[in-house]
Amino acid sequence: MKRIAIQGELGSFHDIAAHQYFEGEQIQLICCSTFEQVFENIKRDPTCIGMTAIENTIAGSLLHNYELLRDSGTAVVGEHKLHISHCICCLPDDDWDTITEVHSHPVALMQCRQYLSNHPALKAVEAEDTAGAAQYIHEHQLRGVAAICHAEAANMNGMKILENNIEDNKHNFTRFLVECDPRKADFLRPIDKTNKASLVFSLPHEEGSLSQVLSILSFYKINLTKIQSLPIIGHEWEYLFYIDVMYDNITRYRQSIDAIMPLTKELKVLGEYQDGKQSA
Repeated sequence: MKRIAIQGELGSFHDIAAHQYFEGEQIQLICCSTFEQVFENIKRDPTCIGMTAIENTIAGSLLHNYELLRDSGTAVVGEHKLHISHCICCLPDDDWDTITEVHSHPVALMQCRQYLSNHPALKAVEAEDTAGAAQYIHEHQLRGVAAICHAEAANMNGMKILENNIEDNKHNFTRFLVECDPRKADFLRPIDKTNKASLVFSLPHEEGSLSQVLSILSFYKINLTKIQSLPIIGHEWEYLFYIDVMYDNITRYRQSIDAIMPLTKELKVLGEYQDGKQSA
């Protein structure tokens, strides 16, 4: 049985993503209130696997999770792209004419902003987690309070779904990374099956330094699928570059890494893995 640390409660999008990624396998979820706790669990127990959201097609990148991933020393061994669908739910005895507040994670509230604008009487209240908001309302029997979460979380907590699929954009996906202790990486993904990698590096503050790196990757036919820059705290106007690349030849990919290494500072391969499936 695999032990998977996630941020959020049962019924959360992390829960759904974990079950889809490890479909057909027995897993035990370790529910954490913060992403920091996810990585702490991996550090404390090397057999533990983490699953963390890294970007959303609407809300963008979860910048803090990039920092946590880099500092944790874990290895990325997989990814999963989950279609995000929200519902609004409340206690069975409540209805539209009795609810005055809606609780959810800030990102979920943002993803339903247009929908909520059509219900101006509802006060939006931020919570740590979508499923956790539904669970809290159920456990405390909060009358007049609704939650925005996945329909599965609503059903798990005996909530009444007032309306489903309320997200503003139906093409709403979140990308999750699967990470583990580097010593366990080869057991979770055969290296010869990989076709994607996540890297991080800094560059000399010189003209054309980034374009040189990108030109070399292009020369080796390495496809750049994402680039994200984050400032280096304490070093004005210096940045860390997080990039994702795809390749169809692992030898050529490794040659490209050797070629760009002299041009970069502190280059680190965060993980090599297989391009993730996109859920329907």
